[in-house]
Parts: sequence; structure tokens; C-alpha cells
Amino acid sequence: MPSEVKSLNEECGIFGVWGTPDAAKLTYIGLFALQHRGQEGAGITVNNDGHLTTKRGFGLLTDVFDSPNAVDEMTGQAAIGHVRYSTAGSNLLENIQPLPFNFSDTQFALAHNGNLTNAISIRKNLEDRGAIYHSSSDTENLMHLIRLSQEDNLDDQMKEALNIIKGGFAYLVMTKDRLYAALDPNGFRPLVVGQLPNGAYVVCSETCALDAVGAEFKFDVQPGQLIKIDASGITVDKYTDDTQLAICSMEFIYFARPDSDIYGVNVHSARKRMGARLAQEQPVANADMVIGVPNSSLSAAMGYAEESGLPYEMGLVKNQYSARTFIEPTQALREQGVNMKLSAVKGVVRGKNLVLVDDSIVRGTTSRRIVKLLKDAGAASVHLRIASPPLRYPCFYGIDIQHVRELIAANKTIEQMREIFGADSLGFLSVQGVVDSVNLKTDSPNKGLCVAYFDGKYPTPLYDYEEEYDRDQAQLQSMR
Repeated sequence: MPSEVKSLNEECGIFGVWGTPDAAKLTYIGLFALQHRGQEGAGITVNNDGHLTTKRGFGLLTDVFDSPNAVDEMTGQAAIGHVRYSTAGSNLLENIQPLPFNFSDTQFALAHNGNLTNAISIRKNLEDRGAIYHSSSDTENLMHLIRLSQEDNLDDQMKEALNIIKGGFAYLVMTKDRLYAALDPNGFRPLVVGQLPNGAYVVCSETCALDAVGAEFKFDVQPGQLIKIDASGITVDKYTDDTQLAICSMEFIYFARPDSDIYGVNVHSARKRMGARLAQEQPVANADMVIGVPNSSLSAAMGYAEESGLPYEMGLVKNQYSARTFIEPTQALREQGVNMKLSAVKGVVRGKNLVLVDDSIVRGTTSRRIVKLLKDAGAASVHLRIASPPLRYPCFYGIDIQHVRELIAANKTIEQMREIFGADSLGFLSVQGVVDSVNLKTDSPNKGLCVAYFDGKYPTPLYDYEEEYDRDQAQLQSMR
């Protein structure tokens, strides 16, 4: 059932706050700082003296909360929020988060970043037992598991449910009297805790959102941890000891904002080191300048320029009001988006031999169009350098690449890609280059990074995706 599996995948941002009278407003500000993580839906649930109210809808945060009073009307002392990217087939209002649940005895709200790898199996099992689902999102599984648990208290019910779900997840769960935060046993998705000057606690996807609301960073949530925040303060617990850090390397390469820190590593600095390492591994002779693809590649381009001794120039300008093409829902929108979002600075690139640095190549659409854009603007040559390895394997933990047919590097050689893109040369960063550049302080494999989409070595079983993955790999081998 490939279509159903694909519909579960998402890359999102979450934000939660507990213990402050302006909770909804702070959540809005925090989500605005996380808007880069998803632009198709947004929502906020506010807790007003134990009563949960949710507002959610399609589009950007400013589309959902489109009037000055839209957030002000959501009064309460705690809130959770979500910005969402959905894949084709799941763009339904019922899937936009936070997911609200109203039971006879209590209320819940759930927000989730990631992708569960055993979601279909769990759903089938629970529906066979009489569970009724209101969405097609994998997020809802957790709520059913909590309510069906026979454990005596909610803490233990949470732990039992979290041990059943598999894959990548950063969860926020709010009830009438507490806020939970949980991270999967590998920490695939980032999650941090901060504190406001008034003592209120904040939990969110990236530290940039802490900065936006004036919260002081306290700690990164660790794999397998369960955080509880209530009237008595914060409790750091764990639901499993079977953990091994494998945070998504694409967070450092592409997804996270450059001003965020992940497990003590600044994203901009890591990208600069990737660019410098790329210059060492993939130098370009007789180049005139280095330019980067705005915005996520600029840090790597700076690093490449510094290491190679070449000037760093602004050869491409981005329309700041256009969305990311990587996380647009359809190929047609992605292609149209490239033309809308970038333009070449002709006076800079005309007649020059360029090193064009980009952070990654997924489908190849953007690379082909940008090279053409620069050559149409008069560039003498364009040497494309990618500050990550070739993406040859799908991701099942929360990124929109689930089939090898979507990945140009899985289907073409580097020389074939160079020809398709029209570049004069093409070079990628090595896997070790990424690992060394991020340099997390851990003994976990690959220094705590998941690099499965580069080397095909997944840190967990694939569960519901195993059969489909094996079929895709067999099909790919038969084509070679």
C-alpha cells in the first residue's frame, strides 16, 4: 500500500509552553520562528484553567491566525502548537495538528514531528479492536495506545504507549493539568527545553524558537526521555534505556535554521565546516568566485570560499516571500517555485567561472534550473559542489523521500547527473566529511548522526516499510 505509507510522512515544527498567561501568543511567536519546517498547515491548542481549545487550518501561520484578535482570543496559561508539511494524499483538515481529543473524563492535544515506521500495523491492530480514527495521520496512534493502556496512571500509560510506537518522533502531549514531551530512542528529530524569565517552561523543535520568545536554553531532550511539566515544575524521566543517538543529518545540512544549536553544535558553524571540507575534497581549478544557493547553502558556500581562498559573492538573489521548493507537495509546484524564488545577479556572474555550492540534491529539478539560470546570465562555467553526499536511499523517519525513484542520485551516475544539470563539473561531500564537520560529542555510530539516506544503513528496523524498501531496491538493481 505505497500510497498509504507515503501519506503518513511529514516534516514539522512543534512548540509548547507551560505556566505563563500569554501562552498562545508565545506559541504563535515560537511557531513563526519554526515556519521553515512546514508551510501547509498550522494550529495552536491553549489550556485555560484545564479547558483545551484548538484552532487550526491550512496555510502559513499568518493564514490561520489572520487577524489581530485571532491569537489574543486564545486565553490560557499553557499551549502547544504545530506547523505542518504534509505529503500528497493527506492534506486534510483532520490531519492538521495539534490533534484535539475530547473524552468524557478529560481532554488531550497532540503535536508530533517525525514519522512512525509501524503506524500501519498499529492502526490495523487497534481498528480490529474497535478503535475509531479521526485522521489518516500516524500521530493519532499514540492517543489510542494511551487510552487503551491498563497501567494505573497517565505517566505509565505514556511510557507503555511510547514503547509500542517505532520510528522517528518528537511528541508534545497536553492534558488539562500537564504537558508531556517525548523523543524517540534515536533522537531522529531535534527537541529542546528552555525557560522564560517568569519561570515558565518551553519545549520546541529548535533553539531559534527559544530565542524568539526570550527563553533561556536549558537542555536538549535526550533519546528515550519523557519530560513532564505541571504545576510542581519539570520532571525528567525516561521510558526506555534502549537508546542510541542517530539524529537526522539533514537537520544540520538543510532543515534547521542556521541560528539554531543542536546538541551543542551551531548549525551555521557545522555548515561552514562542511563547505570547507567540500573545498578540500572537491576543489575547482581556475575558479573566479564561490556563490551559494540561498538560503540554506550560504553557510557552506562561505566555508568553501574561505578554505579555497576564493571570493564569496552574491550571485543569486532569493525572493524572500517564496516557500521552500524541497517541501512543496507536487513536482509541478516545485518546478514553478524555482523560477519564482531565485534570480541571477548578472553583473556579478557574467563571464565568470563559478563554484556553485548547494546543500543537497534530491530530485535534481532545482539544480538543473539554477545552472541554466546562471549560464543564461552569462556565466562562463558553473562547477556544482554539493555540501552533502549523494542521496541514494529513502528516509522513513520524517523526511519526504520515501522511494528511490524520487532520488536522482539513486538512478543516475555522477557524470549522468552532471550532464542533466548542464554543469561543467559536479562533486559531493563524503559521508565522513559530514560526520567530521558536525562532530557531535558522542560514541554512537557516525558520531550520533543518521546517514542512512547516504549509505543505506538504517539504525532501526523498518517495520511496515521493510517489504516496500526491499521491492524498491530490487527494482533499482534490475534497472542497472
